[in-house]
Amino acid sequence: QVQLVETGGGLVQAGGSLRLSCAASGNFVRFKTMGWYRQAPNKARELVAIISRGGSTLYADSAKGRFAISGDNAEGTVSLQMSSLKPEATAAYFCPFKGLWTTGAYYDMDFWGNGTLVTVSS
Repeated sequence: QVQLVETGGGLVQAGGSLRLSCAASGNFVRFKTMGWYRQAPNKARELVAIISRGGSTLYADSAKGRFAISGDNAEGTVSLQMSSLKPEATAAYFCPFKGLWTTGAYYDMDFWGNGTLVTVSS
């Protein structure tokens, strides 16, 4: 099994920056994608950014130009550098890892951490 732990959340003023990190532990060799989603109060969970095993990235429109995702797939770590934060970025942030390769097989599975809370004050 794979466990994910997100860190780096906290309280920041609008216009500030924050860096979130996520680390996987357990039995893995690499993942198909690693990413970040967020869920604001009373709203659906939404994509923020994804990075593929090959390094390709995908960003939500709200994240383009202000957020940057980076990761080390073999190490099972991914980070999200967030800049020029706005109050609407207040949410719980989760790092889903999708598609697991172990030494013996591929598993079409998703793994989610418990999230880290980001609060942006106006």
